[in-house]
Amino acid sequence: QVQLVESGGGSVQTGGSLRLSCAVSGDTGGDACMGWFRQFPGQPREEVANIRVERRWRAYADSVKGRFTISEDRATKELSLQMNDLKPEDTAMYICAAGEGPGCGFRIPSKVDYRTWGQGTQVTVSS
Repeated sequence: QVQLVESGGGSVQTGGSLRLSCAVSGDTGGDACMGWFRQFPGQPREEVANIRVERRWRAYADSVKGRFTISEDRATKELSLQMNDLKPEDTAMYICAAGEGPGCGFRIPSKVDYRTWGQGTQVTVSS
């Protein structure tokens, strides 16, 4: 059974950086897709970035392209999200997820069937 635990959230000023981590335990499967989502209060989750683990393909939402970088460390089985040039509109709960499906690594939003979710970590950007 796959389990995901996020860390690294916090408060930062506009223009600052944060690195989120997602510790992965269990077997995610041979064609796994790992993704980062964010959720604003009262809104559904939105996909921010995803990575097709075996092929290292990555995709980003337009709102974060050029500022955020998703990566996956094979040795430590850790998913990360490097967030630079943060803006107040990036303030949200960030959640990692694992699954399989089309669109992983080249489209946001994808049609990946995310079956496992972390509990989330809060990111707050002040102006």
